[in-house]
Amino acid sequence: MISVLLADGHDVVRVGVRTVLQRESDIEIVGEARTAAEARPLIATLRPDVLILDAHLPDSSGVALCREALAMKSDIRCMILATDAEDEVMSQAIMAGAAGYVLKQIEASSLVSGVRLVASGHTLFDPEAAAKVVHNVEERRRMHEVVAELTPQQRRILVLLAEGISNRQIADRLVLAEKTVKNHITGLLAKLGVSHRTQAALMASQLLEDGVVPRPAPPGDDARQARGTTKGAGSNGGSNGGPNGGSNGGSNGGPVPPLPRGQAPSRTPGRSR
Repeated sequence: MISVLLADGHDVVRVGVRTVLQRESDIEIVGEARTAAEARPLIATLRPDVLILDAHLPDSSGVALCREALAMKSDIRCMILATDAEDEVMSQAIMAGAAGYVLKQIEASSLVSGVRLVASGHTLFDPEAAAKVVHNVEERRRMHEVVAELTPQQRRILVLLAEGISNRQIADRLVLAEKTVKNHITGLLAKLGVSHRTQAALMASQLLEDGVVPRPAPPGDDARQARGTTKGAGSNGGSNGGPNGGSNGGSNGGPVPPLPRGQAPSRTPGRSR
């Protein structure tokens, strides 16, 4: 017997799935839940073979509950039941370890065969959609690798691109010349393998969502962060310049070289003694 637990917030859907499955002699409905909170204790107690989950439960997502269920029972088979073929949700389901992803419009006979297929250790995903998800996962991994090679300044500019602001605004935020920002963006586009800043902005938004790059700092913090790498270049100015303390400090922070023997200091033209 294949034991099945249903978790769906829509009574009509849940009753319909139960009606279809309980007609089969080799499938047993051992429990039902409307929410993730109701489902958790049932999963722990009943330990079903197959868990059929609504993609969007009232208090959680089916993907999140699938992940929790696998932590409780590593060999449980989760089937996500969705209203639409959402690439992002399917991608999350695959990454969470779900065994299947089917639409609620599925025919009754296909649902029954799908439960049997999943229970026997196979997976049930639309091949074309699954291939697209795998491609997206690989593309995201490539983006992560590229970002790891960026300089801190390039990362800051990439994050600011996600805000949709202009080169001038980025330059103001980071206290840089606009031409410098433009050069950084040209280099970023080349590294990311895209041809337009809009594409880079979309990638930056995804990286922000993944937590690969930090959220933008407030404008004042951006400027301070950008200046942090140059702090200290002239901080030891005249006060530490020469043996006479501040009097011999140069404008760039270095000591004034000693004059050749016998040479007097030059005077400013037009000034009297």
